[in-house]
Amino acid sequence: MKEHQIKTYAVEETTRLGERLALLLKPGDVITLEGDLGAGKTAFTKGIARGLGVKRTVSSPTFTIIKEYEGELPFYHMDVYRLEHSDEDIGFAEYFNGDGVSVVEWAQFIKDFLPSERLNIHIKYMDENTRMLTFSPKGVHFDWIINELIG
Repeated sequence: MKEHQIKTYAVEETTRLGERLALLLKPGDVITLEGDLGAGKTAFTKGIARGLGVKRTVSSPTFTIIKEYEGELPFYHMDVYRLEHSDEDIGFAEYFNGDGVSVVEWAQFIKDFLPSERLNIHIKYMDENTRMLTFSPKGVHFDWIINELIG
């Protein structure tokens, strides 16, 4: 599976890219987000939530680990940074195999629990407004999604 890169030049553009991605997702899809603090993971996630019809304000679940939102599909936003030195399974399979879409920030800390088919996204801070998003699809379904997204 080939990597694809998309550069965005404003926070709103990063959010809109997430929104466009959401329109291609189906129940059980898992998206992983990596990137330094301030790279734009939450802005991108807000776009996915908006694209899924979530009306509530989306914020990073740093202290709760998982936040659940209702939209056209259930939306699960996970920040597993606090599980860095833990092998605790807090029911990931139920989310990943469920009827919603999961976005996992800092996914490298739970790699043993991640499904083999997923969309890995790395967001790199270039400057105050510019971000480079690298999409690494794992599986035919996510390859199709990226080809649709980049058109």
